[in-house]
Amino acid sequence: MDRQVTFGYGETKKESLCVRCRGFMALCGKRVCPILVKAKTYLDLKGLKEEISGSAPPAVFVGSYGYPKVIAGPLIPPLYGDTMDMDSEKWLKLGFDDILKYRFQLVRSKSVIDITTASEPVGVLEKVQEMVLSEKPVDTEAAFEKKPDSRVAFSMREAPSGPSADLKSFSIIDNPSVPRAVDRVTSDTDYKAAPGVLDLFKSNIDQRQITRLFSVGLLGEKTNRRLVPTGWSITAVDDIVSKGLVDKVKYYPTIDKYLVFSAGALANNVVFLLTPTPWMFEGLELWHISAPNWHCDSDFEFYEGRKSYASTLAGAYYAARLPAVEYLEAAGRQAGAIAFLEVMNDWIPLGVWRFRELAKDALAGPPQAFDTLEQALAEVGNRLNSPIKPWLDASRLYKYMKEQKRLFDFF
Repeated sequence: MDRQVTFGYGETKKESLCVRCRGFMALCGKRVCPILVKAKTYLDLKGLKEEISGSAPPAVFVGSYGYPKVIAGPLIPPLYGDTMDMDSEKWLKLGFDDILKYRFQLVRSKSVIDITTASEPVGVLEKVQEMVLSEKPVDTEAAFEKKPDSRVAFSMREAPSGPSADLKSFSIIDNPSVPRAVDRVTSDTDYKAAPGVLDLFKSNIDQRQITRLFSVGLLGEKTNRRLVPTGWSITAVDDIVSKGLVDKVKYYPTIDKYLVFSAGALANNVVFLLTPTPWMFEGLELWHISAPNWHCDSDFEFYEGRKSYASTLAGAYYAARLPAVEYLEAAGRQAGAIAFLEVMNDWIPLGVWRFRELAKDALAGPPQAFDTLEQALAEVGNRLNSPIKPWLDASRLYKYMKEQKRLFDFF
C-alpha cells in the first residue's frame, strides 16, 4: 500500500500505489485493501441513498481531469453538527485511523463545470461559492443521480475523500457565517488574487479556507476569476504567502548561529536547519522505500528566489518553505533554511499539508544552537532515521555553504 513505483522519486514522478490503485487493482499484492476495509467500517455505505443531508465543513473538491472542464462539487457528510475537523488539516496529533475516519465520511459530489464560469456562477457552482465563504459548517442537502459508490480518492497533494456520486441538485439550508475580511476581499472584483490571498492570511483567516476560496474562483479580478483544481490551489496559496513574507524577511538581520529543529508524526519526519546566511531555501525529500540504495531529491532557491516551478518535490517544497518564512518573519530575522523531509515505509497518502503542519510544529519548539555547520549537521543526522550522507550528497545548499567563503573566514 505504501510502496513507490519504480520510475522515479520526485513527487511529480513518484506516486503511492494507493493513489494509482484506489483500492481495486491490488497493486500492493494484498487481496483486500485494508484502507478500503476501514472506509467501509467508518461509513455504512449500505445506508447511503440517492439523497443526503448534513453539515458541510465547508469543504469542496475541484479536480484537474478534463481541464478546462473539471469535476467539482462540495464534500458533504451525512451527519449534522461541528464537522470542521473533517477538513481542518490540524491533524498531527491524530492517528491514521482518526484522519481516515473523518475523511471517508465526506461524500464527494461531482458536477462537470467549466472553469471560466467562476466569474458568473450559476446553479451548483453559485451555491458552492456561497458555502465556501463560511468559516463554520453549513447545513446542506444534496441529491445524486445514483447512490454513492464505495471508491475512495487518494492524492499526493490533497487529503483523501470518501464515496462519490454525480450530483443532481444541491441546496444550502442555513446562512453561512462569513468573516468580515473574507466578505471584503471576495466582494472586491478589482482586487488581484495574490494580494487578496496575502490580505486574508494577514487577517488571520485559516489557510484552509483561503485555499477553498482560491479553488472555487472567489479571488481575483472579476474577469480573471477561474476554478482552480484543489491540488494546484494548495500549492499556489503556499507559494503566494511565502513570497509575500520573504520580501520582508530579506530586510532583517541574519541569525548568528546554526539552529536545528525537528518534529515527527504520521510516518513522516521533518528536520529543519537554519543557517546564519542571507535567505535561501532547500527542500530535501527521502523515501525509506529507496533503501538500501538511499535516494534523496532536492529543489532549492538562492536569495533571488526561484524562476521556475519546483518540479521535483512539487507541492511538498512549497508546503515546507512557508513555515520557514513565517518563523523568520515573526522573529524579525533572516536565515537560510534546509528542510529534511523524511517519509517512512508505513506512510499512506494524506496530502502535502502534513509537511506544512510538521514544519510548523518543529519550528514552534526550542531549537538546538551550534557554532559550526559540522556540529549542526551532526545533530541533524541524530534526528534522521536514515543515513545523512545521501541527504548531503543531494544538497546544493550544503555544497554552496562548504565552498562559499565569508568575510569572517579570513580573520
